[in-house]
Amino acid sequence: MDPETPLLWALRDASNLTGTKFGCGNGDCGACMVEIDGEAIRSCLVTITEVEGRFVRTIEGLSNDRSHPLQQSFVAANVPQCGFCTPGFIMAASALLRKNPDPSDKDIDEAITNICRCGGYNAMRGAIKRAGRVMRKLETISAAPPPGITPEDAAKAVPSLNVGKSSDSGADDSE
Repeated sequence: MDPETPLLWALRDASNLTGTKFGCGNGDCGACMVEIDGEAIRSCLVTITEVEGRFVRTIEGLSNDRSHPLQQSFVAANVPQCGFCTPGFIMAASALLRKNPDPSDKDIDEAITNICRCGGYNAMRGAIKRAGRVMRKLETISAAPPPGITPEDAAKAVPSLNVGKSSDSGADDSE
């Protein structure tokens, strides 16, 4: 890939890590949030050259079976509505909870500036606080069911984009 390719496209197109979402494309919404060396970073604003040699974690890297306390607490609180922003919020919250496992509402609002079109901010704050309590071993969550498909099988079922090549439908994937 071109060294100036945004990390977002390298993750989605070349690595088939589609949990990182494309939202606004200019760093405003946070749907493409990943952790880079433990910091929450919008992947649409970083090139693959800038992350060379650094540790990048996507939503897929939190757990293979949705067992991470943030994933569990979001499901338990019925946070995901449309679900589009959820991975970005979880990744931003993951970076926050590593630094501050007992954040206040103000801490959460200052650290996580992502946009949720459905307006689930209050439920997300509660889920983030609960995940912090779980991580501190003050609380447990009844586990949400695993996804029912292995990451390997999911990768086979959802191939990455092949830019410039025609799909089975005859449409050009490069548009």
